[in-house]
Amino acid sequence: MIVLHAHLTLAQATDKTPKAVIEKMSSELDAIISTDAEVETIASGFEWVEGPVWVESQKMLLFSDIFKNRIYKWTAAKGKELYLEPSGYSQKAPRGGEIGSNGLAVNSKGQLVLCQHGDRQIAIMNAALDHPKPVFITLANQYDGKKFNSPNDLAIKSNGDIYFTDPPYGLEKGVEDPAKELPYQGVYKISKEGTVTLLIDSLTRPNGIAFFPGEKSLLIANSDAKKPYWYIYDLDKKRGLINGRIFFDGSRAFQKENRSPDGIKIDRKGRVFAPGPGGIWIYNEKGMVLGRIKINVITSNCAFSADYKTLFITADSYVLKVDLK
Repeated sequence: MIVLHAHLTLAQATDKTPKAVIEKMSSELDAIISTDAEVETIASGFEWVEGPVWVESQKMLLFSDIFKNRIYKWTAAKGKELYLEPSGYSQKAPRGGEIGSNGLAVNSKGQLVLCQHGDRQIAIMNAALDHPKPVFITLANQYDGKKFNSPNDLAIKSNGDIYFTDPPYGLEKGVEDPAKELPYQGVYKISKEGTVTLLIDSLTRPNGIAFFPGEKSLLIANSDAKKPYWYIYDLDKKRGLINGRIFFDGSRAFQKENRSPDGIKIDRKGRVFAPGPGGIWIYNEKGMVLGRIKINVITSNCAFSADYKTLFITADSYVLKVDLK
């Protein structure tokens, strides 16, 4: 294994600001990112940011500040601005924990789709993207008569089906919360017709989820230090999941750096960008590690610009960006 380190310059970096290093483990990485690329901190001052999505029609990045129950936007012209509040918990009774939105996506109709931890549902914002309002339409909030745990991340198929994960992180007391109604942490599909189907009930902490190009297979991150795996599944004729297997086993990496798999994104060539131990891991479509954007703060998720030339990274209380090739 070849590991090359290239220090990336961050303006006025201090011990409390993100610092990044490129670790190259395969020559295939050269086609993806330059070892002298600059990682830039573009926004800060949040509590814990997640669920980024680039909205090309508005030239803006949206991302969730989960504990603050807010969505922020970032544009090159104005930097960070508050976009939506509340974002994930709309009830009056006060409560703690991860109450806001998490994963975000824009559907084919140009609507913002949200995983709402506090309200325990998948919803659509009932307002235009350029005039946001905290008014939501519930797409799904239960399965088999029982409320979801806390929908975490989602991937929208080109036909309109929504695939999402439902770990317990948005419950105030986690998996032991008395409000938890389902005995498992599921992966579900909301069909374009609105039917909710349980696809998997065997993963311990399903989290990030993304389709490979062609939408014939799906990748799911399992945020469990005891089972730190990225799983790949094929889609059957009914758009269910079959042939589950491990795409990458993160056990060895976790022996050195303690961080679970989290959000994932896949580019047009099937290359996987996966937050995990020490930063953003980059794999080819066969699960071979190509390298890592090593960052000294915990990374949670990432998103591409429309042309896949920029990678945005949510990391603890920061949002970063780096140019890709």
